[in-house]
Amino acid sequence: MKEFLLYSKRCWIDGLLTEATLHIGNGKINNIYHTKYRVDGIDFFDFQNAIVMSGIIDAHVHINEPGRTHWEGFDSATKAAALGGVTTLIEMPLNANPVTTNVSAFELKKQAAKNKLHVHCGFYGGVVPGNEKDIEPLINAGVFGIKGFLTHSGIDEFPNVTKDDLEKIAPILAKKNVPLLLHCEVGERKNIPQIQNKPKSYRAYLASRPTEWELNALKITLDIQEKYNIKTHIVHLSSAKGLQSINYRKKQTEKLTVETCPHYLFFNAENIPDASPIYKCAPPIREQKNNDALWQGVLNGEFNFLASDHSPAPPELKKLEEGNLFDAWGGIAGLQFTLPVLWTAGIKKGLTLEKLIPLLTENPAKFLGLTHQKGKLQKGFDADITVWNENEEFNVTENNIAHKHKATPYLNHRLKGKIIHTFVEGAHVVENGVLKVLHAGNLLLKK
Repeated sequence: MKEFLLYSKRCWIDGLLTEATLHIGNGKINNIYHTKYRVDGIDFFDFQNAIVMSGIIDAHVHINEPGRTHWEGFDSATKAAALGGVTTLIEMPLNANPVTTNVSAFELKKQAAKNKLHVHCGFYGGVVPGNEKDIEPLINAGVFGIKGFLTHSGIDEFPNVTKDDLEKIAPILAKKNVPLLLHCEVGERKNIPQIQNKPKSYRAYLASRPTEWELNALKITLDIQEKYNIKTHIVHLSSAKGLQSINYRKKQTEKLTVETCPHYLFFNAENIPDASPIYKCAPPIREQKNNDALWQGVLNGEFNFLASDHSPAPPELKKLEEGNLFDAWGGIAGLQFTLPVLWTAGIKKGLTLEKLIPLLTENPAKFLGLTHQKGKLQKGFDADITVWNENEEFNVTENNIAHKHKATPYLNHRLKGKIIHTFVEGAHVVENGVLKVLHAGNLLLKK
């Protein structure tokens, strides 16, 4: 890791864009000078007016290795992350095979990641019916949290849990002070007339997973959180109505957190064409009125952080040719484009850099317990750095997508906010938008 100086008139430091020179060495920020500062014999990068900020932390990613590497894999996922300015990601316990519900599966996953990480990567463990004895060993092995589904996950080997299952592990989570992450949907698919015999209708798919499913699950989630006083995180909230009960409970506790995702803020159901499973995810992308309310929640500070929920699959599983929304795999591929997607949509809503940057950096660092080393440009912190131009536009084309599969609903969209450089512990991984250095990432374990 060579020593160098990195300057910009707009470095995000202590909640402000300010002129600064960062002195980088041995993978750390050794010092910060609030001026243009040069030293003879040390390389100097002058990024002028580009935004220099701590690297993006994506706390919700599905990489699917081992076992389903043809869906994505550590190599392609972390390359895409680096190109998107993401320097740290945390990987979910599914859709790998085996799923990460015990320590032996966790060991296999760590082995699978070896020599394939281009950014830093940590992991969650999973809760399924009957694995309560595996939860504490997983926590001791270094997972960042325990993830469960309150409805079918889409993967048979990762079945959903009930309130009774959560009651069994809640005392362990309380003792270890580790978060429970929940996919919040609970409901039965009813015989709704408008969805009968309409497998290609997006409206039909949306009606099959109504807002009530999320509200039902939130009640269970908030009850568990309150009863056991455990850290609880609601992943990918898509229903803005859910914010009311979440905000009420947040007034009583600091142990409840919630995220939403770029696709719920960028797309609206009214504009999604039929026979287009590329937009399918669960919970679904809802109507514009709902998504406007989600944006209001973002602007009001009601979300703790934003995350991609990158969940890719091969085209044949997405049923792209058949257009069957009910048979297609549900998941949005978007890891590489989180920042520009949010910025492009957000500036139309009044989103400021001051609001956006913490939602992608210091806030997820706080959730993950990484505030001693990541999430800020601060002396002694890891030199994980993202440099971007908020005014530069680019088109999403198959040529610039680094995900294993090019299918994404962002394809052919023009986005604003171009990632120029990415540094991972001081390594200049992405230079002028091109991946230059490989294998700079480390395996992260929760201490």
